[in-house]
Amino acid sequence: MKIIRFSRAFVPAAVVSLVVVLFGISGYFFNKGFNLGIDFQPGLIQEIQFAPRAISLVYDGPGNARITLNRVSLAIAVSGAGVQGQTYEYLLADYGTAGAFAQALSQIGGLSAESPVPSAPFRTLVLDALSNPQLSEEPYWIHYIPRDAAPVPIDEVRRAIDAFGDPAVQTAGSPADNHFMIRMQESDMTESVSSGAAASEQGTFGTGNISDALEKAFGEGEIAVTSSSLVGSRFSKNLTSQAGLLLGLTLLLILIYASIRFKPQYAIGAVLAILHDGLVVVAFVVWTRMEFNTTTIAAILTILGYSINDTIVIFDRIRETRSLFPGEALSRLLDRSISETLSRTFITTLTTMIAVVMLYIFTSGSMKYFALALLVGMVSGVYSTIFIAAGFVLFWDRIFSRKTGE
Repeated sequence: MKIIRFSRAFVPAAVVSLVVVLFGISGYFFNKGFNLGIDFQPGLIQEIQFAPRAISLVYDGPGNARITLNRVSLAIAVSGAGVQGQTYEYLLADYGTAGAFAQALSQIGGLSAESPVPSAPFRTLVLDALSNPQLSEEPYWIHYIPRDAAPVPIDEVRRAIDAFGDPAVQTAGSPADNHFMIRMQESDMTESVSSGAAASEQGTFGTGNISDALEKAFGEGEIAVTSSSLVGSRFSKNLTSQAGLLLGLTLLLILIYASIRFKPQYAIGAVLAILHDGLVVVAFVVWTRMEFNTTTIAAILTILGYSINDTIVIFDRIRETRSLFPGEALSRLLDRSISETLSRTFITTLTTMIAVVMLYIFTSGSMKYFALALLVGMVSGVYSTIFIAAGFVLFWDRIFSRKTGE
C-alpha cells in the first residue's frame, strides 16, 4: 500500500486553518454578530397560515364541548355535569368538501355547523390558536387549506406588517402550505401588541394586531394563527447561556474520554480538531448570514460527534501501528495510519453526505439549513482529523519528546 506523506502538509494546513478561524472571527465583528433566529431574541413569535374560513360551529347543548385537531382527524369532546362524556372523532380523509364535513358535524346534539363554502375541497383543516377551543353560542371558525392553494409570496407578508417595525418573517414547511413564522422584537412591540399576546398566553385569547393587519391586507377570515408565544428577555438570555454551556460541556467530556483512552496529547489534539470544525461552521454561518438558531446548535453538536468518531478511529490505528513498528518515526507512523484508514474515511463520509444532500434537496426551512451546515462540517471533519488532530500529536512529540521524529 502506498503511504501518502500527510505529515509534510501539517504546517501549511495549520496556517490555512488559522486563517479560516480568524476570517470567521472577523466576520462576527464585521457583521455585528450572528443573524440570530427567533429562539435567541426576546419578543412575540406567531405562526400564521393562509387558510380561509370553512366551517362555523355554534354549540348550545348541555355540558361543555371542546374541539381538537391533528393531522388526520378532528375530535369534539362533550362533557360536564349531567352529561355522559363522549368524544366524536372524524377522519379528514373521509370528507372531500367543507359542506360534507359540516353536515357530519351537525349530527352531534346541540351543535350547529354551517359552511360558507360547502363545495370547497380541502387538503387539511386548521384551528386558530387565538380562538377558544371551548365551543359556545359564539361562532367558532374552522379554517381550511384548499387543494389548489397558490403560494403567497413572503414579500407580500412582510409588506402587510411593515407598520410594526421590522418583524422577521420566514416560511415554515413547503411553499404550498402558506405557513409563515413571524417574530417581532421586544423593542418593536407596542403595548397593545404585547398585551394581546400575553392575553393569548394566559388563555383569554385576545386578538393580535399582526393577524388584524394580515386580514386587512388579504381579506377577513383568510388568516389562522396556529401558535402564539411571548418570549421574555430572561428566557432568551438563559437559552443563549445554556447553548454555550452545552458546547463547553461537550468539549470537556470528549477531552476526559480521549485522555482516558489515549495519552493527553491525543486528547488535546482531538478537542482541537472538533473545536476547529465548530469554528469553521460558525464562520460559514456568520459570512453567509444563515440564521443562527437551535437547529444550528444541533448541527454543530452533530458535527462534533461525527468528527470525534473519525478521529478516534485514526488514533486507534496509530496505536496499533506503533506496536507493529516500534522503531519507526512518529511522522512515518502517522502517515502510515492515515493512509491505511483513508479509504474507510472517504467511504463513510461519502455515504453519509449522500443522505445529507438528499435532506438538503428535498426539505425546506430550518431542515435545509441544518443539512447545509452538516455538509460544511463533514468536509471540515475529514480535514481536521487528518491535519489538525494528527498534526498536533506530531507537534507535541517534537516539542516535548526527546525523540527527533525522523
